[in-house]
Amino acid sequence: QVQLVESGGGMVQPGGSLRLSCTVSGLVFRVFAVGWYRQTPGEQREFVADITTRGQTTYQDSVKGRFTISRDNAKNTAYLQMNSLKPEDTAVYYCVVAIQTTQDVTDTTGDWGQGTQVTVSS
Repeated sequence: QVQLVESGGGMVQPGGSLRLSCTVSGLVFRVFAVGWYRQTPGEQREFVADITTRGQTTYQDSVKGRFTISRDNAKNTAYLQMNSLKPEDTAVYYCVVAIQTTQDVTDTTGDWGQGTQVTVSS
C-alpha cells in the first residue's frame, strides 16, 4: 500500500516562506519521480513542480524562481521550499509519485495524500 503524507502548510503573509514535506512509504522511493500539485475549491488540481530520480527539476511558470523542489532518498521524503509567497499560491498542496515524471498526471500512480493547506493572506 502506497502512502503519502504531506505536512508543513500553514498561514503566512504575502512575501513569506514555507517548506512543505512529503514522506512516502510502500514503494522503492529512489526509483520514482516525485512532484507537487495544488488545488483550490472548485478548480482542478494543477501541476506545481517535479523532480526526477536524477535530480532534474521542472516547475510551473508561475512559481519559477520562488519555489524549489528537492528530495532526500535516505528519508523517503520530498520537499517544496516556497519563498516570496503570493495570495494566488493559496491552495491545498499534494505530493505524487510517477515512473518518469509527475508533470504528466497520467504517469502518476494515482495515489494522493491528504494534502496540506497553504494560505497566503494579510
